[in-house]
Parts: sequence; C-alpha cells; structure tokens
Amino acid sequence: MYTDLKDQLTAELTAIEEAGTFKHERVITTPQAGRITAGPAGRDGAEVLNFCANNYLGLADDPRLVDTAKRALDERGFGMASVRFICGTQDLHLELEQALSAFLGTEDTILFSSCFDANGAVFEPLFGREDAIVSDALNHASLIDGIRLSKAVRYRYANADLADLRTQLEATRTQNDGAPARRIVIVTDGVFSMDGYLAPLPGICDLAEEFGALVMVDDSHAVGFMGATGAGTPEHFGVSDRVDLYTGTFGKALGGASGGYVSGRAEIVALLRQKGRPYLFSNSLAPSITAATLQALELVEGSAELRATLFRNAELFRTRMTEEGFDLLPGEHAIVPVMLGDAALAGRMADAMLEQGVFVTAFSYPVVPQGKARIRVQLSAAHTEQDVEAAVRAFVAARAAVQG
Repeated sequence: MYTDLKDQLTAELTAIEEAGTFKHERVITTPQAGRITAGPAGRDGAEVLNFCANNYLGLADDPRLVDTAKRALDERGFGMASVRFICGTQDLHLELEQALSAFLGTEDTILFSSCFDANGAVFEPLFGREDAIVSDALNHASLIDGIRLSKAVRYRYANADLADLRTQLEATRTQNDGAPARRIVIVTDGVFSMDGYLAPLPGICDLAEEFGALVMVDDSHAVGFMGATGAGTPEHFGVSDRVDLYTGTFGKALGGASGGYVSGRAEIVALLRQKGRPYLFSNSLAPSITAATLQALELVEGSAELRATLFRNAELFRTRMTEEGFDLLPGEHAIVPVMLGDAALAGRMADAMLEQGVFVTAFSYPVVPQGKARIRVQLSAAHTEQDVEAAVRAFVAARAAVQG
C-alpha cells in the first residue's frame, strides 16, 4: 500500500518544488532576537538581521523573562504532567488568568497550550445546529478549523466588508425554517496576518448590536502593542466593552514562547472549562512559560517605550521602502507586506535577502491568493534605525540581483 502512496507523495512534493513554493526551513542556532545566527539545514549559519519573527516587542530573549523562567523551573518544575482539572493547575495559572483579565478588561480568562487550541475549543460547546457563525473570509486557519468542529450554520463574509457582513447577518434571520438563528457570533481576526490590515471593529460591533450577535476577536497579532496600553485592537478602536470573546497567544509579542487564551464573559469561560476539549485533554501550560508570561505582562503594562519604538521602526521602513519604489500594502501595523506577485520571484528574493544578511520569508499560494506572493516583513522593537536602513538596502540589492 505505501509504495503507491509514496510515489504519489513524491510527485506532489516534486510539483511543489518545481513551482518554487517549497518551504525550506532555515535553522537558528541562537536565541530569537533582532540579530540571529541562521542558515540552511545542514550548513553553518551566519549572523543576520531577523525581519520575519512575531517578536514585536523584542521580548523573546529579554533577560528578565529568561531569569523568571529559570526561577520557575527551580521552584515549580519542568512540566505539569497532567491536564488542568485532574492535577495540572498551579497558582501560577490562576495568577496569569487573573492578570490577563485585568489587562484586557474582561471578566475571566482560560489558558490553553496555544491559540490554535483556544480557537479550537470555542465553537463546538457554544454553538449548535440552531446557531450561526459569521466569519471573515481571511480569518486564521485555527478559527476556520475550530468553526468546522461546530454543527452551527456557517456564513462567510468578504474580508472586512461590512456590507457583505450585513448580508450574511440578514440570512441568519430565516435560517431555521424561516425562524432566526438562536445564537449568532461574528468572528474576526483583529489583525489579518498576511496583509497587516486591521478589522473594522467599530462597524462590526454596530452590526452585532443591530442583529443581536456576539463578537469574537482573535487578537494574536495585536495583544501587547496595539492600543493605548497594548490591550489590542478592541482598545485601539475604543470598543473593548463591546467585544464578548477575545482569543490570543503568548507566542508573539508577549515573550514569543507558547500558550494561548480565551478571555471574555465569565459564563462563557466557565462553560469552556467544563466542555472545551483542548482544555480538558491537553497538558497544562508549563510553569516556566506561565511565570515568564506574567513577567511579560508586567513589562508591557509598565512602559510604552517598546510600543513606541516598534511603531517608529514600522513607519521608517514603510517610508524608506516607498522611496525606493517597492509595492507595499498600506497600513499602520508592524506587518509590512512587500508585494512581488510571482511565487518563484518571491522565493528568489528571500534567498537573495539572506545573502545580503537579512532573514525574511516569502509567502505564496495557498497561504496567500494566487498572484499575490509577497515577502512579509515584521518590524520589532528589537530593531534599531540602522537595522531598518540595512534591511532597505538589502531589498534594493536583492531586487537588482534577481532581476539580473
């Protein structure tokens, strides 16, 4: 049996390689940071500037977080070896849930091993056949997979299109043999990670109130740095009290390790503790990560300097790349897509950038639409102005190299 399957898989992998979209992993041999040592697997790496990590605040190698994690290892051990409701809950887990609720301004929070698991836990316990889930077309894969686990009727609206969202909400009014859906939830990313666009949350909340719907926001690419205190896109838009469910990750701005959460209405969180399968059947978050994430929240709450540095770097990069004639998607986020169109070209550009000492990653179909290949640049507070200028020079040199 496997001989036939092996031939089929080999042919599929060869086709991906020939299309120029094969994803080769580069190996990092240093801590994640603004400067790292990286190179192809099996070869010695070189020091390069890193412009493709989700390390927005530069906390991934922050010595304060590292020291906190080390102390937690000494005091609380390596792992919990259990799920939360059996014997896997430490006081650290409760402290982090309380701290995150206070940070976001929500009633309660539940921790997960990742935001993928958090999004996978939400829909099946809360929404059944009589209910409706109305989801943005460009939502993260974890939301899409979580929604598939529910028996609710699914609707999809064009990305950030409030008119189409209204159309889909109107359809929920007659979905049950002419009767309205029992429960409706509008689901959106706070920031769409391939484009750096922000969801139009004020308009979404207006429509939710008009149609009696809940609002759920996956804020993974915003929590920690968007908004006046870093509480995310709902704070940025002034609609924090109108969002019912937040999900997010600790694996990006908040230290870059792992872990995720659902935060929001107390009764929803309480039900997820009873029925959320990824919560009930996955090991608890490691004590070292839990303690260090508590420290990361304190750092974010205590200073706006890192957020200010991040956005200065993003503005400088956008300005300089535009001056050099590159096609950028507009925006205000630290994600800056450099549009190249052709998948193979994007791959060659990323390789040429590494030769210039800058680590970036090309994205092509199926991660982004056909003909929309790009290099997604992610700025960090760990970058200096000199680093940003070096990245721009590398783009100019790489463009000349691949165009020959």
